[in-house]
Amino acid sequence: MAITLTDVAADRVNTFLANRGKGVGLRLGIKTHGCSGMAYVMEFADEIEETDQVFEDHGIKIIVDPKSLVYLDGTEMDFAKEGLNEGFQFKNPNESGACGCGESFTV
Repeated sequence: MAITLTDVAADRVNTFLANRGKGVGLRLGIKTHGCSGMAYVMEFADEIEETDQVFEDHGIKIIVDPKSLVYLDGTEMDFAKEGLNEGFQFKNPNESGACGCGESFTV
């Protein structure tokens, strides 16, 4: 079981954490959303819950709750700029499809 970051994503997360000035890492999860059913959720974490699974990559703690881990195991998080758009992208081997707009996915 693992969740990893590309070098570019790690640099971006480190920049955000440094600008924020506090936090133990990045919380990654899923929520029910969109036409395909699930969407990724990211937020900075100030604490780690007892039931959380913690992965460390590039010196960054990636914190995942047990319910989300089933859907996120093996995911690689990247950051890309395409024209005027930029954002985090997820390479998730568990995804079986995504909606046309890219807002949600299905497993």
